[in-house]
Amino acid sequence: MNAPYDNAHIATEPPIRVRPSRDDDVPAMLSIYRRTIRRGVEDSVDESGTPEPDDLRDRRKNFRNHRFPHLVATIDGELVGYAYVVLFRKRPAYRFTVKHSIYVHHDHQRRGVGRVLMQHLIDACAAAGFRQMIGYIDADNASSLAIHEKFGFCQVGLLRGVAYRYGRWADTIMVQRSLAAGSSEPPQPTSVFDNR
Repeated sequence: MNAPYDNAHIATEPPIRVRPSRDDDVPAMLSIYRRTIRRGVEDSVDESGTPEPDDLRDRRKNFRNHRFPHLVATIDGELVGYAYVVLFRKRPAYRFTVKHSIYVHHDHQRRGVGRVLMQHLIDACAAAGFRQMIGYIDADNASSLAIHEKFGFCQVGLLRGVAYRYGRWADTIMVQRSLAAGSSEPPQPTSVFDNR
């Protein structure tokens, strides 16, 4: 007779918690961002466009003032990723469409952080009244493309050779997902976005 299976030796992952970002998250967010955008880019390339801590604090304030989600994921109190949206275009006609970005610390990739952030970001954007989400993904980033597909994003465009990394030109894929009623009906006449 076999003994019952004992799974006590299997380590359980601590939970991923998501919350709105705070000013004291800025250093960790910048560290994740800087490492991500430098990936595959020669050391000799100028970094003058990289935001500084005060730039990110100002962005956070602007996001809050416009009710744009700006979220962080933590594991055991350590910031392991963040996500946010900006308007897809600044013209008034595009006020219901946002472009999203998700960044995950390299030591925590493929552990569900991006998936958890994506779900919270979609929920927050839908609750805020946005109707469409747009994203741009490196064509070589199979895991990000797969996550987006699982969350209902469709590939709607291909930008050929727009990035130069690892000594070669790389493509970017544009993805889109509808939220709530999407484009099937007009927005409410008293939308919170009409006063922006």
